[in-house]
Amino acid sequence: MRASLAVEAISAAHRAGMVAGNAVMHIDRRPQCHSKLYRNVLRCLEIRQSNGRTGSCLDGAAAESFFATIEAEIGVAFWPDRASGRRDIENWIRSYNERRPHSALGYRTPHWATAL
Repeated sequence: MRASLAVEAISAAHRAGMVAGNAVMHIDRRPQCHSKLYRNVLRCLEIRQSNGRTGSCLDGAAAESFFATIEAEIGVAFWPDRASGRRDIENWIRSYNERRPHSALGYRTPHWATAL
């Protein structure tokens, strides 16, 4: 893949309103994602780059899994406005932390486990 193809894709998404300023773009280790051209376009569009270390829990797989879970459990992929999306996601996170037991925490909720 060429850097120009990545630039065309992010530019088209921005023009279509799918990416707004102050967004975070998680990039991987492909050379085109680190090209000067691509970085300059992201800067012009006010999109911040995020890049985790190899094997880090902050890599794209963890983020993609998190957002796929939210989308599946909330049942919405797009919201009519930022406020309703924020409200639904905050409610989901609150429920996740306060009411959902997790096997890694001895089937306690994260909220309860941090109170110890």
